[in-house]
Amino acid sequence: MEQIVTAGRAAKPSQRPTDTADRLFVLGGQWLLLALLVLAVLLPLLAMLWRGLAGDPAQGGGLAAAAELFGSANFRWLLGNSLASALAVVMIVLPLAYGFAYGLLRTCLPGKRLWRGISLLPLLAPSMLPGIALIYLFGNQGLLRDWMPGSIYGFWGIVLGQAIYTFPHALMVLLSALALADARLFDAASSLGASPWRAFRSITWPGSRQGVFAAGCLVFTLCITDFGVPVVVGGDYQVLALEAYKAVLGQQQFGRGALIGLFLLLPALFSFSVDFWLRRRQRDAMGGRAQVYHPQPRARRDNAFVLLVALVCTVLLGVFGMAVYSSLVKFWPYDLSLSLHNYAFSDLPGGWLAYRNSLLLATATALFGSVLIFTGSYLLEKTRQNPLTQVLRLLCFIPMAVPGLVLGLGYVFFFNLPANPLHGLYGSLGLMVVCTVAHFLTTAQMTAAAALRQLDGEFESAALSLKVPLLRHFLRVTVPICLPALLDIVRYLFVSAMTTVSAVIFLYSPDSVVASVAVLNMDDAGNVGGAAAMSTLILLTSASVSLLLAWASRGLLRRSQAWRAAPGL
Repeated sequence: MEQIVTAGRAAKPSQRPTDTADRLFVLGGQWLLLALLVLAVLLPLLAMLWRGLAGDPAQGGGLAAAAELFGSANFRWLLGNSLASALAVVMIVLPLAYGFAYGLLRTCLPGKRLWRGISLLPLLAPSMLPGIALIYLFGNQGLLRDWMPGSIYGFWGIVLGQAIYTFPHALMVLLSALALADARLFDAASSLGASPWRAFRSITWPGSRQGVFAAGCLVFTLCITDFGVPVVVGGDYQVLALEAYKAVLGQQQFGRGALIGLFLLLPALFSFSVDFWLRRRQRDAMGGRAQVYHPQPRARRDNAFVLLVALVCTVLLGVFGMAVYSSLVKFWPYDLSLSLHNYAFSDLPGGWLAYRNSLLLATATALFGSVLIFTGSYLLEKTRQNPLTQVLRLLCFIPMAVPGLVLGLGYVFFFNLPANPLHGLYGSLGLMVVCTVAHFLTTAQMTAAAALRQLDGEFESAALSLKVPLLRHFLRVTVPICLPALLDIVRYLFVSAMTTVSAVIFLYSPDSVVASVAVLNMDDAGNVGGAAAMSTLILLTSASVSLLLAWASRGLLRRSQAWRAAPGL
């Protein structure tokens, strides 16, 4: 029997399975994954390209319309606004996130787990929530209106809202960049009499600057393609993402929306390409003999970072606390008595239907997506490499460079075609599940691949020697060992599905509207209190499910990974 497994980078397969069940599992799974990726990622993007460059001129499509759009003064104004606000957010977020990450990993801060938990709050809510909270704080009738010299509606509203929204995204990248440090380098620097500042410039910064650039690219891309904050607090300060949203939903100019979507794809592709190039050039941060770095207490440094971390967390708690409080106020600002009136959603068609749909969407995305992604990663990492696996790897990386807004537009142009046999899926929760899984595919796939690469190929070799079917080995050995990574994927997909708005804003029908879209619709209708209430529900649900999964995983891990514990413990 030929060997099917590639044992990481060291072992190379020389054989192919002859067992029918193994062949069906491997080849059938790979071809099924290819069909799903082509359907869910490649064809929608090609449909958007076709609609933008060869579409109906009456809907703003075609080469002539593209030349007119990109050469117009209005487009240059929108582009300038988008670039200015995005760059301002990057300049604000990067120093704060770097200082926060440095404080968590390179100083002796007390309560690090608490600070880190607070910093991740924006990940649990839709991007509109910071904008809603800013209205209640600094709006025309805001609680702290006198603290704002100008109006919150416009440039600074977008910048502040997107800074809060993107902060945890940058923080996670920088935490990864600063997590690896060789204590021997710092000991050598101290022995040579180098000051802490000199050690930072010579050791810490060179090892983390690629992470800083990656975080900057991520923040910039998120800001360029986000329309949640601009639609809430943008006012007359229009940006490209908001223009694409209005062109499709407000003006039915599908060609114009496709052209703007294609343009919004360029910053993401550029950032992804440069980041990938830098990653290939960067040397490993730690060698095999590296020693873990443990910071030593220094009062002045630690106190300074306590102030920085506490300040950032106070802002985040103030913003999100204000959103929760405003959702309980009966009639702002005239009747500040607390009530659950906003949670009745009486002005929302279907009432609580949107929230129930979000729970269904998030649950289906987490379950279906985690099974598909983890199984697909296994078929890519633990089977014989061939041209098909290389094509699958490329398709799995495409969503990382495609913003949710662009992917959602592609789904409109592909699945809404009357000639498409899958046209009946348009407007259904099932299609929204597919779009959400495709949108967050790359991050989840990289998590699964990293866990699978740590497994020695001897596991699969032993299974083949014992004539154990590969599928049984996958279920009984690989899944239990990689259960922590699998649970992380489930949690990530659930929270992402609850909070996403850009990818599904074009795909819902009255019966399949979800909570994040309902927030946007209620804010457009002037029901800011109802929007705050629905955002609060999303926040509490995401946090509760994350905590529940963390608690439940302890028992599962104790059962499935008892082999990790020392004997007698």
